[in-house]
Amino acid sequence: MSNRRNFLKYSGLVAGSIIIPSTISASGNIASGKVKSRKPAGMKLRFRPYDLQLKHVFTIANNSRTTTPVMLTEIEYDGLIGYGEASMPPYLGESHKTATEFLSKVDLSSFSDPFALEDIIEYLDNIAIGNYAAKAAVDIALHDLVGKIVKQPWHKLWGLNRDKTPNTSFTIGIDTPEVVKEKVHEADVYKILKVKLGRENDKEMIKTIRSVTNKPICVDVNQGWKDKQMALDMIQWLATQGVVFVEQPMSKLAVDDIAWLTQNSPLPIIGDEAVQTLHDVAAANKVYSGINIKLMKCGGMRNAWKMANMAKIMGMKVMIGCMTETSCAISAAAQLSPLADWADLDGNLLISNDIYNGVQVVDGKVTLSDLPGIGIRLK
Repeated sequence: MSNRRNFLKYSGLVAGSIIIPSTISASGNIASGKVKSRKPAGMKLRFRPYDLQLKHVFTIANNSRTTTPVMLTEIEYDGLIGYGEASMPPYLGESHKTATEFLSKVDLSSFSDPFALEDIIEYLDNIAIGNYAAKAAVDIALHDLVGKIVKQPWHKLWGLNRDKTPNTSFTIGIDTPEVVKEKVHEADVYKILKVKLGRENDKEMIKTIRSVTNKPICVDVNQGWKDKQMALDMIQWLATQGVVFVEQPMSKLAVDDIAWLTQNSPLPIIGDEAVQTLHDVAAANKVYSGINIKLMKCGGMRNAWKMANMAKIMGMKVMIGCMTETSCAISAAAQLSPLADWADLDGNLLISNDIYNGVQVVDGKVTLSDLPGIGIRLK
């Protein structure tokens, strides 16, 4: 009962907002008698570039890489610090340079209330179009800060049950059979594998994995297939190989072909590159079976929360995904995971230089803690 009382005290679910009663001070303490006169200084944003080092060469249908640029952010307010991150793989079109240019324009000192999330997100959107990863870096840090002020993790503020988190998939990039087998063995503790396809060796990839494990597989084609009939033939074969769903099989621009594929496919078809922001969700309905929500695509936790709820209302499947990220952004996305049908939150597991401790994967399952905010600590 005490947990429920705390939840009702600290949270509300109106358009994804949280409601803090007037009896709670900005520092999270119960006010007794008169409100303290001290007014905290405005929020201070800090940021610095960082490069993630991947454990293996990461190859998808369109490119390969060994590093991913990220921007690490901090927002300080009233003695507390919220942490955030922008991960910028090539296809997003963002970089250390663009993120620096955007974040240099962000001045949060005029906002006296960190809980004014809607106003702050609108302010960010008005600075420049796009720059969603850079905006996510501010959004995540804000959510971490607010959670720390009220001393609650965000999955609780959203009213989500942490026992309902899904298993996370572990991603295996396109590679030689020998390296693919090595990656499968490294993923021994995970219950489901995510396999990158979209080149000429698709069947070889699946057969190689099936030679060493019978675990369920989800596949991500990254727009790699060009012909809808070939795509359907491939999906029908994949359905015989223990594949659970197919992510972005064709170009996001091939809307009619993908809608036809979804109608005829024996497996769910999930939109990824085609579903970037909140505005894309309605258009994806009837074209895809579900959507892959990533904080870096949509601008952060607040928009991701709205996207997940909109998709659920429309009867679509929800996947919570990621880029290669530190445990900061992964832990932020994981706060949403009890809402998801599937999770692909392994980006921190693919790198060798994570600087945070955060969400854990226990026996293949996304496992949330009770740490406030997004649930991370600096190593």
